[in-house]
Amino acid sequence: MKVLSSIGLKSVMLEIAPLWERKSGAPLAITWGSTVNLTKEIRNGVAADVAILTAEVIDELTGSGEAVAGTRVDLARSGVGIAVRKGAAKPDIRTPEALKRALLAARSIAHSKTGMSGLYFPTVLERLGIRDAVQGKIIIPEGGFIGELVAKGDAELGVQQISELLPVEGVEIVGPLPDPLQKITVFSAGVLAAATARQAARELVDFIAAASRPLLASKGLEPP
Repeated sequence: MKVLSSIGLKSVMLEIAPLWERKSGAPLAITWGSTVNLTKEIRNGVAADVAILTAEVIDELTGSGEAVAGTRVDLARSGVGIAVRKGAAKPDIRTPEALKRALLAARSIAHSKTGMSGLYFPTVLERLGIRDAVQGKIIIPEGGFIGELVAKGDAELGVQQISELLPVEGVEIVGPLPDPLQKITVFSAGVLAAATARQAARELVDFIAAASRPLLASKGLEPP
């Protein structure tokens, strides 16, 4: 069974995959990536059975006939957060004004290029009125976990989905973005039209939904 999964659910899926394999006897081949990049792969005709992407994208793929209608299952809600290197001082980010001060004071700020948090964060800077002021210290890697840059000391602050920051060794979560600036993403699973065995793919989606629920809180996620 081939699965395309957003890295926002990677920490959950790494635990679920062996559970599914023991239950079904069939291994999972999982490709990780951002929702944007995985969607491009689907539209380019990649062969896969199940996609775990944002709810909006699963709906778009259903509308275009690239995902099977009626198979979307919401898995988790994820917020955007900020991390620092382990042991570093944690700035106050509890209010928009406090966040603004922290971003202006930071030596460097990293966010993703194509992930949902990376696409959203520039709008936060716009709303705070500091996009131009911090532009020179923004770091945007080609891919991967932003926390890894923070852990190595290549960035002072890392901005990404909390579920993507939490698993990285060597970083600590400062907290979520303040409520007025927060963006909640719903991650969902759906069966792709390219699935070779749609019933088995539906069973996998249902299994993921059930098995993920007790894991969410420890992975920085909330129930859908």
